Order: sequence, then C-alpha cells, then structure tokens
Amino acid sequence: MKKMVLMMLVGLLMVLVACGEDGDGVEAEVEENQADNEVTRDGADFVVGVSQIVEHPSLDRATEGFQEALKDAGLEVFYDISLAQGDNQNAQLIAEKFVSDDVDLIFGNSTPSTQSALNETRDIPIVFTSVTDPIGAGLVESMEAPGGNVTGTADMHPDAVFQAVELVEHLGYESIGLIYNSGEQNSVRQIELVNEVADENGLETHESTVSASSEVMQAAESLVGQTDVFLIITDNTVVSALESVLSVGQDESMPVFVSELDSVERGGFAGYGFDYFDIGYEAGEKAVQILQDGENPKDIPASYPQNLFLQVNEDAAEKMGVELTDELRERAEIVTTEEEGE
Repeated sequence: MKKMVLMMLVGLLMVLVACGEDGDGVEAEVEENQADNEVTRDGADFVVGVSQIVEHPSLDRATEGFQEALKDAGLEVFYDISLAQGDNQNAQLIAEKFVSDDVDLIFGNSTPSTQSALNETRDIPIVFTSVTDPIGAGLVESMEAPGGNVTGTADMHPDAVFQAVELVEHLGYESIGLIYNSGEQNSVRQIELVNEVADENGLETHESTVSASSEVMQAAESLVGQTDVFLIITDNTVVSALESVLSVGQDESMPVFVSELDSVERGGFAGYGFDYFDIGYEAGEKAVQILQDGENPKDIPASYPQNLFLQVNEDAAEKMGVELTDELRERAEIVTTEEEGE
C-alpha cells in the first residue's frame, strides 16, 4: 500500500514538472525577463501563476504581452509558468498547485486554463486571455460586470466570424471544412456560430473533430473532396498542429482561412484577426489594476479585442491556387509566410 501511494506521488510530481518545463519558447522568454529584472520569488513584490494550455505562437504572444504590461507598470513580479500540454487534467493540477502556493494572481491563457483556476479558487484574483466566450464558459456574469474573482480579455471579436464567412462567399466558394476539438467549449461555440452564419449565406459546412494534435492531419484529409476550403477557428488543439492542415490545403488547392494573424504568417491563406500580444497586454493592464491599485476583478470589465483587420498571405495564395484580385489586395494587408529563423 505504501509503495502504491509513493508511486502515485512520484507520478503527480512528474506531471507537474512536465507541465512547468515543456514549451521552451515561453520558458525562455520568462527566464530572460527575470534575468533583466533580477526578480526572484523571495525578492518579488508579487507572485503570478501563469497557466497556459499549450504552446503555440498566438498563446505565447499573449503571455509575452501580459508580462510586458506588468513590466511597464514597474511591478517586480516572479512568474510561475506552467504549460498543460493540451491536457485539461494537467490544467487542473496546475491550478491546484497555484492555490496551494497561495500566489497573488493567476493568469489563465485559454478557456480550460481559466476554468480550472476558477474551479479551485474564488479568493485568488484570476485574469484571463485567449478565451472565446467568457460568458458561455461560466467565467463572468457579463463582459461589463464580471461579478466574481475573474476578468480578462476575450480572443474573438464579435464580427470576426461574420466577416470570415462573408469573405469565403465573396471569393466564390460554396462549402467550408471545419476541424475542431469538441472537448473545448470555446471551439464548440465558434463552430455553432460558423454554422449559423454559413447557413444564412447559403454555404455548406462539413465537420471533423479531433481530441489531440496528432489527429489533425487525418481530420483534414477526411474533408478533402467534401469542401472547397478550410476555416480554422481559434481551437488550441488544431492551431498547435496548423502545419498539418496547411500541407493538405497546398496539396489539394484548398485555401486555408484562419482566425489568427499569427496563423496567417505561419502559412494560412487569409484571416480576420488581431495581435495576441495586444490582448495579453490588455489583460496585463487589468492585472496591474488588481495588484497595484487594489481593485476587485468583479469591478473591472472584461473586453473584446480591438483593431480587427484582414490579412492575406501572398505566398499561401500561390501555393493554394488562389488568384489575388486587385480588390482583395486593396481590402487586405498583404503579408508573406514567416520563415523559420526570422
């Protein structure tokens, strides 16, 4: 019996270590910031627990923006960062650890990360970002008056889905392929909205669900022949494996519409979006209000992203067989695929 308990404790420790050490990009950024500020846990004014569901460029940018806001405010902060490797159970373990450590604030970078934190505490302030539907996820009572210990910034502009579907129709396509993780509440809500808007515009949709990033390639291939284009929502599982969809899109001349500007630069054809650094920074400003000014999260309105605009990737258009019209060039910001190492 003692041996079994010991094995369980060791297993739990390994999970927590893995959650905290995986994702060198974010960890390196945090270590660099700590070196610049010479902040240690004992010397910090505040300890902030950062729970990020998975490593991918958009979420990483949001974490960087959050840290930058606190740095600009002059706060001496020690960041305890943990990545959940796309696993909701890991996210729950991370939240439990932060509560046990009695951190001053929890930054939830994704819907499941923030929900896990809220499941564990109603006392520690929680600031979120990269959450698609804060009300539907049960995080806030309303965007204007959150009403609890949680506030933050959403990662879906109310007009983004409407404009994306309108663009698909405008370019002459008739059907949309959707890939998402049905276990992500934010993804389910987005898919419902895409289906509603597509139906209103006379477009067909076909869905393929995944539960892990390793399944994304097969899901994309299953939609070949059924749809004209892919529309990738802000689904953490799928975006972390976006290159799989891009590969199919290029091989089959199926344009890949995306919902994040980072994904456009990674090789998506087009997308309405915003810089995740900006919503992370705005979430950080709300954290400053809490930590420095003593405000209560329930009194700080949650907010939607600002400055929504269209980007089109010229390289991706060529690889996916899309001819860019003069009208589209005038309507969008034209970018090229971000090369590795740039």
